Amino acid sequence: MLALINRFTCSNLNLNTRLLSWKMLNVDPRNQYKTEKDAFTEDKLVSRNPYKQFESWFDEACNHPDIVEPNAMVLATVKKNKRPTARMVLMKGFDEDGFRFYTNYRSNKASELEDNPYAALVFYWFELNRSVRVEGRVEKLSKEVSEEYFSRRPRPSQFAAHVSQHQSSPISSREVLNQRELELEKVYPDGEPVPKPDFWGGYFVKPDLIEFWQGHATRICDRIVFTRKANISDNFLKQGEDGWIYQRLEP
Repeated sequence: MLALINRFTCSNLNLNTRLLSWKMLNVDPRNQYKTEKDAFTEDKLVSRNPYKQFESWFDEACNHPDIVEPNAMVLATVKKNKRPTARMVLMKGFDEDGFRFYTNYRSNKASELEDNPYAALVFYWFELNRSVRVEGRVEKLSKEVSEEYFSRRPRPSQFAAHVSQHQSSPISSREVLNQRELELEKVYPDGEPVPKPDFWGGYFVKPDLIEFWQGHATRICDRIVFTRKANISDNFLKQGEDGWIYQRLEP
């Protein structure tokens, strides 16, 4: 009976769908991972502190000629209905206090972080066959820190922060945004400082987990995760630095 159902279903698919299915079954579109790098074993760690390890990998990504925005990262949050949601943002700094980014405080992500102040980040550098996952609690940066960063932004970016008054909310047309920009140019002509809007500022993600992944052509990839002991099993733990521990995970 199952075979008859499958044949009936397939016979009723339109041609485009059947062609797409054929391509998916017969062609593997994956790019093969490069093989220059050795396995990412524990002795290859530059530090037993994950922030220093991240700094090493991030520096390599910044210096790679083909990686345009090494600080691009996925930011995942959770809605009130417990459904996850994700978007791309730009990291604007990191230290042992966490990973910084800036956004509109009226945005969906800000509302979600208000209800549930935890988030996950993902960096992916295809050219290096590397990815870093971060999980942790999110807190707002101080007004002073946000203002200092805002003052260093390019002028068009400062205007853009003002123009998007209720980020993620519906708007009638692009013309509304253009008009807001024209009005701002009158209020703040060239040479006039543009103040930070009250509804815009920064956050930092304070990690309790940082995982380093490196791909291999064999698809037997390497994963080393740093975390706090309360969050993981005791299997194969190694002592890190500054309160961190780490272990290797199966790929």
